[in-house]
Amino acid sequence: MALQTSPLSDPSETKMPQGWALVIDDHPLFCDALELTLRSVANFDKVVTADSLERGLERLVDDTPPALILLDLNLPDVDGLDGLMRLKRTAEATPVIIVSSMTDNSIIANSIVAGAQGFVPKHSHRSVFRDAIETIAAGDIYKPAGFVEGNGTDATDDHLTRLSSLTNQQARILDLICEGKLNKQIAFDLSIAETTVKAHVTAIMRKLGVQSRTQAVLVAQEAKYSNVLPTGD
Repeated sequence: MALQTSPLSDPSETKMPQGWALVIDDHPLFCDALELTLRSVANFDKVVTADSLERGLERLVDDTPPALILLDLNLPDVDGLDGLMRLKRTAEATPVIIVSSMTDNSIIANSIVAGAQGFVPKHSHRSVFRDAIETIAAGDIYKPAGFVEGNGTDATDDHLTRLSSLTNQQARILDLICEGKLNKQIAFDLSIAETTVKAHVTAIMRKLGVQSRTQAVLVAQEAKYSNVLPTGD
């Protein structure tokens, strides 16, 4: 897939997304600013806001899939890039633009690996958001000016790619494995047969390319990215 960080040559020929948009950000003023920005640069039917990932996921259940999602990386109920991957598993066909003040090369690169279709630094001009939306509408990935391709990526890329391939059920089971729960306990928590849990665990280890539950936990912890993301956003 081609990458683009500048406006399309003829924006008038680009079909802008139709439908509604979802903004997930826990800062009320910035959330309002993003809503106003989206209304000014695109023709969405409505713009819905949520101040946490869980509330954003609830919006996805109650409505038709949105045409676009803007997501802040640093939310009260999110640890690293896990929130982005959960969001993509729920709204697989909806493009997600990360809007963050954290603009390190590695964070941008790994956000794209984890499923984001674009990355826009916070407090960017409205024209940047328009460029990002037009680029994504054309089927490309938007990366901000100053991003250096191939600089700042590491072995975490492979872990993120593998974790992104998990289904919702497999991701839930992996979370419970990370909590130290046994198959019998997981089966009880999810109201499924223990044999079903065992089948999922086997599939999870195959997708992650590991040989044990302990290795699977280590891969999941790596994707939490707690050693890379700053504490403030």
